[in-house]
Amino acid sequence: MGLPHELYGLLEEGSEINIVCHNNPDPDCLASALAVGRVAAAAGIDERSILYSGDISHQENRAFVNLLGIDLEPYTAGSINDRPSDSLLAFVDHSVPGQNNPLPAETPVDIVIDHHPAEDIDAQFVDRREEHGATATILTEYLRVLEIELDTDLATALLFAIRSDTLGFLRGATPADYDAVGYLHDYADQELIRQLSTPSVTGGTLEAISAAIDNRRTNGAVLISHVGRTSERDALPQAVDYLVRLEGVRTAIVFGLVDDTIHISARSPDARVHAGDVLREAFDDVGSGGGHHDVAGGQIPLGILADYDGDDRRVMEILEQIITARLVAELNLSEGPDG
Repeated sequence: MGLPHELYGLLEEGSEINIVCHNNPDPDCLASALAVGRVAAAAGIDERSILYSGDISHQENRAFVNLLGIDLEPYTAGSINDRPSDSLLAFVDHSVPGQNNPLPAETPVDIVIDHHPAEDIDAQFVDRREEHGATATILTEYLRVLEIELDTDLATALLFAIRSDTLGFLRGATPADYDAVGYLHDYADQELIRQLSTPSVTGGTLEAISAAIDNRRTNGAVLISHVGRTSERDALPQAVDYLVRLEGVRTAIVFGLVDDTIHISARSPDARVHAGDVLREAFDDVGSGGGHHDVAGGQIPLGILADYDGDDRRVMEILEQIITARLVAELNLSEGPDG
C-alpha cells in the first residue's frame, strides 16, 4: 500500500481533522491544506478546519485567499484542545510543533506532509520529500492516485502554489513538479492564475525594498542588507529575491524588524553555500533559522532591545552589527561586508 492509500486509511478512522498551517501561510501551505481537506472529505470526515497564525500580509497571499475564497480560522489555544480521541491533527508545509507554528512543542501530531528539511519529526503518518519543489506537488500526486475529482479552484490553487514556491520554475523545480503542473493545467482557471500573478503592491513594500537596496553591503559574492523597521514582513523575501540578482552576488541575506521580532530571509544559488544551514548555525542559540540549500528564513526575538526607548536608527545599528558579525563568522568571510 502506497503513501496516499496509507493516509486515506488513517483519515477513514477519524471523526474530524484540524489542518494547521505554518505561521504567515503562503500559497503552497494553503493549497496543500485545501488538498488534505479534500482527501479527508473523500474519506468521510465532515468536520474539517484549516487553522493559521500570524498574518497573511504578502499581497500575493492575500489575493490567493480572497480570489479563491479559502475558508481559514485563526489558531487559538482552544482550537485543538479537548478534541475527541479520534480527532486528527495535520501539518502541511512544516513538520515540528513549536517550529514556525504556534503549537506547544509537546503537541502530538497525526499527519505531516512537507518538502522542507526537518529533524525529529514525530507523527503517525509522515511524508517529507525534500527533493520536491513544493508540498503541493506531493498532494497533487495523492489526488491523482486516489482518483479524487478536481474542481477548478483546487486545481488553480495547487498549480499556482507550485509555480510560486519554485519561483516560476526557476528555483528547485523537479520533473515531479512539472508533471504535477501538467496534470493540473487542464483543470485550472488560467485567467485566475494571471490575476494571482500580478497582485497590487503596497507603498510599504516598495519602501522596504528601497531601504534594502540603499542599505546593502557586499563582501565578494555575499550581500547583506536590512529594511529597518517595517510592517510589511513579506517585503523581506521580495527584497532578497531582487538583490540576489545583482551582478556578482551569489548569496543575499536581508533582515528587518517587524514588531518585536527580527525576520531574516536568505537566497543562495551558490552551490557552495547552504542558506538553511547558514541561518540555523548562525542564529539557533538566539532564535530559529533554516530552510533549503537556496532558500531560507529565520526569526529572532528582539529580547532586551524591545524595551529600548531610543530611536529605531540606533536599534538597527546595533542589530546590523550583531547579525552581520554572526553571518560573517558563519560564512567564513575575511571581514565585514563593505559598501
